[in-house]
Parts: sequence; C-alpha cells; structure tokens
Amino acid sequence: MTSPAPGGPGSAGPRVLLLVPARTYRAADFLLAAARMGLELVIGSDGALPLGGRQVISVNPADPDGSASLVTARCGPVAAVVAADAPMLDLAAAVAARLGLPHNPAEAVRNAADKARQRQRWAAAGVPQPRFEIVPAATDDAVQQAARAVGFPCVVKAVSLSASQGILGADDPAAARSAARRIRNILAAARRPEGEPLLIEEYLPGLELSIDGLLDDGRLAVTAIFDKPAAPDGPTFEETLLLTPPLLPGPVLNAAIATAGQAARALGLTSGPVHAELRIDHRGGQARPVMLELAARSIGGLCSRVLRFPGGKTLEELILASALGQPVPAISHHPARAAGVFMLPVPRPGVLCAVDGRDKAAAVPGITGLTITIPAGQRVRPLPDGDQYLGFIFAEAGTRHEVEQALTAARDQLRVIIQ
Repeated sequence: MTSPAPGGPGSAGPRVLLLVPARTYRAADFLLAAARMGLELVIGSDGALPLGGRQVISVNPADPDGSASLVTARCGPVAAVVAADAPMLDLAAAVAARLGLPHNPAEAVRNAADKARQRQRWAAAGVPQPRFEIVPAATDDAVQQAARAVGFPCVVKAVSLSASQGILGADDPAAARSAARRIRNILAAARRPEGEPLLIEEYLPGLELSIDGLLDDGRLAVTAIFDKPAAPDGPTFEETLLLTPPLLPGPVLNAAIATAGQAARALGLTSGPVHAELRIDHRGGQARPVMLELAARSIGGLCSRVLRFPGGKTLEELILASALGQPVPAISHHPARAAGVFMLPVPRPGVLCAVDGRDKAAAVPGITGLTITIPAGQRVRPLPDGDQYLGFIFAEAGTRHEVEQALTAARDQLRVIIQ
C-alpha cells in the first residue's frame, strides 16, 4: 500500500485548518510548507482552487460568524487555525475563538484591516506616525480642508484597501480633490460600502522599509527586514524593488523594530505574522522611524520565496510552526548573502497578451527565479486602480549592489505586451 503524501489526507502529523481565499498568491507555498512539516491540512476556501485534490470546506469570509459555525462543525479537532492571506483573517479569528485556540482577537484584526482605526489607535498609544485627518463624508470641501490641515504634499488613502491600491499623492488642494474622486471610483469598483471614509495624511520623505515578524503573546520576533531604495514619492506608490539586509545603522534598525512591535500591540495583536511598513524620517536632523501601515499577515505576493531561514525552512513553515506553539528560531537581521525581489507593476490598462524575454531575464547572473502571476488574456489595470502585480523576480548574491544590478538587468529584458 502506498503511504499518504506528507500533509495530505491520512498524514500522522498535527491537523491544521488552513483558510485560503479564492484570490491569493500564497496557497501553493503554504501547501508545500505543510507537506515538508508532515502536517495534516483541513482546507476552508471561498473558491475553487488547485489544492492538491483535498476536500475543501466552502466558506464565506464576508460572514465570519456563520462560516465559523459551519467550519467548526465540519473540520473536526485541529491544533491550529491559519489564514493564508488577508481576506481570511476575520474568519480565522472567529474559528479559533470557537475552538479555544490561540489567535488574535477579532477586534484587533479589524483594527489592522482599517487604516483609520490604525491611526486612531496609534495616536492614543503614542506610536510615531504622520499627521492625519479622517474624512467621514468625503466631500470635495472636506477633503481639501483635511489636506490643508496636514500640509502638502499629502497622501489620500482608502481605509480598507491594501497593496498600494487606492493610494494617491497630492501636491495641492486641487490634486487632493482629484485624488479623492478617483479613489471613490476605485472603492465603488471594489464594491466597498458607499460612504466609506478617506484618510488624508502628510507625506513623509525618507527611506521606506518593511519589517516582517511573528508575534508570541505580543512579543515580536523579526523574520525579515527589507528596504525599498526605489520607493516612489508619488503620485502613485506601487512597490518595485525590495532588498535585504537593510542599509541602516544598528540603533536606527533597533528603533524601527521597537516601533513596529509597539504598533502591533497598540492594535491589540498578540500572535501570528505581521507585516509593518515604515519610513525613516530625517527631518530635524535625527533618524526617526515612523509607522505607515501594519497588516496582520506576512509579506505579500511571492516575496517570501527569496527568504532563507535556519535548516532551509521557509517563511510559511515558520508561520505554521508558530501557530502550533513552536518557538521561532533566532534569525539574523544581516544574512550572509544579500537577496531581493523585483515586484513587476502593471504598466498600463488593457488585456495582457504576453511577457516576452523571460528566458533572457532568468539567465541574468544572480537571478534565482522569475514568476509571471497573471495569465495571458486577462484584463489588467495598473495601481492604484488595480490590485495585482504582473509577477516577481528573485535574486541572491554576495552584496546588495549585485542583487540590485541583477534585478534591474532582468527587469530590462522583459517586454510586456498589453492591448
């Protein structure tokens, strides 16, 4: 008789409920991680996904209470509940609460998913952040008044969207008004509730970085730090180049980590992965880490594939292990080899016909992988209107400079054909 595949039905390892949204980059990486760990997975999803032939419990993340009742009745005993991506975070909290398993409180998850709530909680806790105004009724007059209050340049944001969608910079009142109107259209297309408030905040110059980590009873264990040397300064804010290790002095880096931990605790988060975005503000002659946003998930897209952890573990393995109560290994903020990701933005709207030059891009020295995540024939829209990247290029080398050169050279080999 053939033995069951690791992580598949009949596996002898711990049982884990993995909640997978219909649209995610992360499903395959979590399935592979579970197989490597010998876990038995129970899957809940709101879409028909290629999940290795596993039976899937159909859930509706928009109804976390109703779906939590269904899942707990059908999943049987599990040792942990893990959301593979942001749309399943509310449901994961609800299910874990019903099963008596460690997880973030539902209120904390909602705090992290709403940029206005973040700002208010951080203000109450004294977390460094930009000046901001929340515009409940986003009329033109209210937007312009709020923009003048925070000062120009400013940033106009949808409070419920992520991954740089619905974010625009503005240099004057007219631009702020125009940005707000465009973001309202984006919210309508995303079927967000009518009348959702907008966030208006000051634009902060300086190096942008992301800090990923795992919370254990509110304590943050850092898993990765990237800085973003090519971060745009507006009017759009799509991410492109991410490099690690970061080029920051030790005291500044430690202050940034402490700020991210403080921000997570202020939202009420206690466990699981977090992804924090900060800028280093040099105004006033002192490097000051300032929080931009924080999500109760790990780094997005396929960016985690460039990370290497002790024993060859992946970030998804660390997340699953943490959910099972296993300790997170000590991880150096300065790995022996530099690594990076180039997130490929959609250059213009239309129908994606092809991405040519992939073989040449993959052959660039230092490139370790290249994945195009949007199939040909699909209609695409650039950020901030759209919510997808074309794909990801990965590189590893002895120095950051070599990684950056490799990623840029590979990107230059690609020709995106959009009709």
